[in-house]
Amino acid sequence: MTFLSGKIALDVVAGAPNNGRGEDNVAKVKQMYVGRAVHPYVSAQAFRRWLRDSFPAAEPRSPVIRTGASSKQQAYTAGRPDLYLDDDLFGYMVALKKNAGTCQRDTVVANGTLVSVAPRKPSKDFGTMSRGFGAGENPVIHEHEFYTAELAADLLFDLPRVGVFEVDGSGLKVALTAAAAAEAEKAGAEPATLRGVRALKLPLAERRRRAALFVRALAGTRGGAKRSLHYGDRTPAFVLLAPMKGGVNPFTRVFGVENDKVVFRPDVLREEFEAWRDEIDGPITLGWAPGFLGKERDRAEIDLGELTASGALVFGHPRTVLRDLGDAFENGDHDAWFEDPDA
Repeated sequence: MTFLSGKIALDVVAGAPNNGRGEDNVAKVKQMYVGRAVHPYVSAQAFRRWLRDSFPAAEPRSPVIRTGASSKQQAYTAGRPDLYLDDDLFGYMVALKKNAGTCQRDTVVANGTLVSVAPRKPSKDFGTMSRGFGAGENPVIHEHEFYTAELAADLLFDLPRVGVFEVDGSGLKVALTAAAAAEAEKAGAEPATLRGVRALKLPLAERRRRAALFVRALAGTRGGAKRSLHYGDRTPAFVLLAPMKGGVNPFTRVFGVENDKVVFRPDVLREEFEAWRDEIDGPITLGWAPGFLGKERDRAEIDLGELTASGALVFGHPRTVLRDLGDAFENGDHDAWFEDPDA
């Protein structure tokens, strides 16, 4: 049983990728305070939306059902992880009256909020709209915020649950309704046990495909707000994924701040690797885009040279190492990571 856990970072340059609630006719970016310091951020929900939108166009998405009106509205997906990749990986809750069709799936992909590592105060951009106005007419004034920052968040991918759906338990713990479970089994899903709970499991080839699709989508993540004015790269400039037997994330502190600049701490990675060596279930993937954090990449490549030489670490461009990881999934190189030892 293996989880991919680690860290991702985005390099936002003069961007406004996730907006908060506007104030006084100013469109504000999402931001938080740590003490008195301002840290812009991208919400976990927004990044999950970007990932969904980054799946191949031919991959079916779960349809959204909207019911009710006013304050009694509900919106939920089909709740069919056997049919839809996004229901499988991102989870859902379908809560209907009298429990008819009620089901729930906890997320397989867990991600934190992408927060600016170093404090960064957003700037304001002042604009006007006067096109087509008559002579002497006042323009319409508008303002919005944007910023430059390195954003980082933790990431967890629960591999044994990819393509495996609980059908036991009670209430909202069931991932598939009885009718949906019968359809899934008829289509080829097999009975299984997941962490002591009865479940249905998709064929291994499909589970491999879904894991590969996710890491490739991560490599090519696109999305974000204000693209007409602040278009920029939203693919991870940095991604670290470690196969961990227990699902902990010891590599959450690999970034630091020195003299107001974000730095990478190879000593933290090395010490955590030694401390958790018995729980690490294969090579760590480290993707780092050239130019991100200046010369920090070159220094890290030297400082982590022993781990790379021993095969404990795979170092390269994020797109290259993630696409290679996707190929390894599809080739069956990591089938053991999908297994549940309690089954």
